[in-house]
Amino acid sequence: MPDFQEILFKLSIMALPALFAITLHEVAHGWAALKLGDRTAQMLGRLSLNPLRHVDPVGTVLLPMTMFIFTGFMFGWAKPVPVDARNLANPKRDMMWVALAGPAVNFVLAFISALLLHLVPMTPDFMSDWLANNLVVSIQFNILLALFNLIPLPPLDGGRVAVGLLPMRPAIALARLERYGIGILMLVVFLIPFAASHAGYNFNPLFMVLGPAMEKTVHFVLMLAGLT
Repeated sequence: MPDFQEILFKLSIMALPALFAITLHEVAHGWAALKLGDRTAQMLGRLSLNPLRHVDPVGTVLLPMTMFIFTGFMFGWAKPVPVDARNLANPKRDMMWVALAGPAVNFVLAFISALLLHLVPMTPDFMSDWLANNLVVSIQFNILLALFNLIPLPPLDGGRVAVGLLPMRPAIALARLERYGIGILMLVVFLIPFAASHAGYNFNPLFMVLGPAMEKTVHFVLMLAGLT
């Protein structure tokens, strides 16, 4: 049976970077919307850095804890920040910038975490291992969260970016997929891998795509930070 201190250590080095990443991701959406003319997130108190204001019962609590128990890894999301496109000067274009703000912040956080790894040798021995693990998880989680959200499927950020880039007719057709987007993601992320594993196959289409992209992006961030 795993040692309780080991479980607590592993939980702390995963939960803290994940909570920070998803909170800043949502705040970035609200901040970008505010700068482009929509005060909805600000009026609802969603520009706060308090994680409790962004907690989604499923994406922030249930799913990450379930994944941690069964896989030892965490992934999740926060409650989406509301944006009223009617307040934006150019809704189609501006929603694209609002969407990009979230992944952009995650890439920045990953880079900052990589830079902070240079400070680990200067910290006391009793905290250096904990700090190093937190920073490594922060790099990995932020990059995974950014890449996942850039998938061009509404309601993910990449879907909103695609809607902003496409001509009007295909943009409208893609936007209409939003009501089915979560269902499609659940199918690809959970149901297909689960069914494949019960059939004796190791098949995860999402991570077949995200895995190599994440590996290359992590390497690039470490290189920029002078760590490779």
